[in-house]
Amino acid sequence: MIANMFGNAYKGKKVLVTGNTGFKGSWLVLWLMKLEASVHGYSLNLPTNPNHHKILNLDFETISGDIRDLKKLQGAIKSFQPDIVFHMAAQSLVRKSYQNPVETFETNIMGTVNVFEACRKTGSVKAIINITSDKCYENQEWIWGYRENDRLGGHDPYSASKGCAELVTASYRKSFFPLEEYQKSHQILVVSVRAGNVIGGGDWGENRLVPDIMRAASQNEKVHVRNPNATRPWQHVLEPLSGYLLLGQQLLEGKKEFSGAWNFGPTDEGHKNVLAVVRELQKHWSNIDCQVETDGKNPHEANLLKLDCSKAYAKLKWKSIWNSSDTFAKTAQWYKMYYESGHVLSEEQLTEYIIDTKRKQISWAVQ
Repeated sequence: MIANMFGNAYKGKKVLVTGNTGFKGSWLVLWLMKLEASVHGYSLNLPTNPNHHKILNLDFETISGDIRDLKKLQGAIKSFQPDIVFHMAAQSLVRKSYQNPVETFETNIMGTVNVFEACRKTGSVKAIINITSDKCYENQEWIWGYRENDRLGGHDPYSASKGCAELVTASYRKSFFPLEEYQKSHQILVVSVRAGNVIGGGDWGENRLVPDIMRAASQNEKVHVRNPNATRPWQHVLEPLSGYLLLGQQLLEGKKEFSGAWNFGPTDEGHKNVLAVVRELQKHWSNIDCQVETDGKNPHEANLLKLDCSKAYAKLKWKSIWNSSDTFAKTAQWYKMYYESGHVLSEEQLTEYIIDTKRKQISWAVQ
């Protein structure tokens, strides 16, 4: 049912995923393997315990390495000879970026440079999908969404590093992979993708709202909420991944008009504040409860951040499948099942997502 999606673009293709042991990376690998791609990973050791990558126990080769190590990364990519690279490896936590700004900038900026350098010196690579963040924009707390051509910026080190990663991507696209020279002096197409807050089963990142809620619930404790009115665009992890895979298909098919930056986020109803998120999850697992902390000692975090995804809607024919109620229900059910019985719902939920996508006649699922 899944293998022939995205125009069979991934079947038999060599796909490298950096950061494959992370939350989003592990879900992407699961999907790619269902698409019958030949997947390799390049990642640091397991970032959390438990870990979604580990409990999925998928059969593919992963090289343990740091993207800051250009020599090792270059050797791994040359050895595998991938057709397409999904670059997800990053220091992805805002709070950790305050604690370790140098590591954050080195990983998210120079790590990205290293990926592009290794790819441009590997003849097999035809496409690079660089996953950054919605926090790459200079946040003005606007009530409307940011478009792909809005100003980049970032208050905290994490957000600034992702803005810089976008500049690196644009520089490599213009300097080494210019569209006017495509299939003349080079064969690589590049996109960067910016997604809103992504949730779903299998995320155990530190100081992240949903993992914190679920850890507390598993111990019958209240989660401590530090910024109850902060509003974010919440979406299930499978939503942006479908956009990344759809873009990858276009690039593998040589459609250079899809090169550039892309936003992937929910509709307006998916924008909810932190307290609303707790209440939504609580509907599906009674153990969930919270306690608001307002000691004023928290580092700066934006209160409002929205994305305008009109470009993806119009040009890619992409759209979100699960509304916020579905998203919170699937997420809570995944953790509740895992903590109460040890059962992992990832494959079942991927199948449910595909079924719902087909029901809505979305092009990538029915082509």
